[in-house]
Amino acid sequence: MKTTYFSIFVITLFGLFTNMPIASEQDGKTIKAFSSESSSEALTLEAKAIAKTFSSRLKPILKSAIQSGGFTSAVEVCSSAAPEIAKNLSLETGWSISRVSLQPRNLHSAVADPFEYEVLREFDERQLKGESAQLMHYSKIVNNEYRFMKAQGVEAICLNCHGKNISGELKQKIMTHYPDDAATGYSLGQIRGAISLTKTLDK
Repeated sequence: MKTTYFSIFVITLFGLFTNMPIASEQDGKTIKAFSSESSSEALTLEAKAIAKTFSSRLKPILKSAIQSGGFTSAVEVCSSAAPEIAKNLSLETGWSISRVSLQPRNLHSAVADPFEYEVLREFDERQLKGESAQLMHYSKIVNNEYRFMKAQGVEAICLNCHGKNISGELKQKIMTHYPDDAATGYSLGQIRGAISLTKTLDK
């Protein structure tokens, strides 16, 4: 009798294991894709926060410069403060941070690389279709680097230095700091460029 019960137990156990679903290769791909998607979402949130921090640090400095010395003073401050903020943020976060444009003011730091150039062109196309620059961004993994770009739209205060009617004194100050300046002629709300962030991923 004991042998019979034991035989039944073995047969039942064998049946459970043979009917148990086995993880397929497709399951592994699904898990990997889910993990990759989650990582990308986390990186996007991190990049958005850094871009916001950059702007929140620069704006008060420019506002203070404008209040104390007008827009000519803001040009001087912006030429030094913006790169310094980007440099410090890069050290703090481990991301490479810069501002780029299709019409750069600073040829040493604001010229777009091939990836940034294509994204900026895409931003312009998206804006023509009605999308707001305020929420516009783009991200992609390229050569084991996570690339993120946040569009920068022209605000009312920006028109003083980037618009179509710049005063003679201010124009002269801009040319002094940026002799090859191309960052003028913009309209309110138009995309002037983007904050570009890059992070090297672990292999």
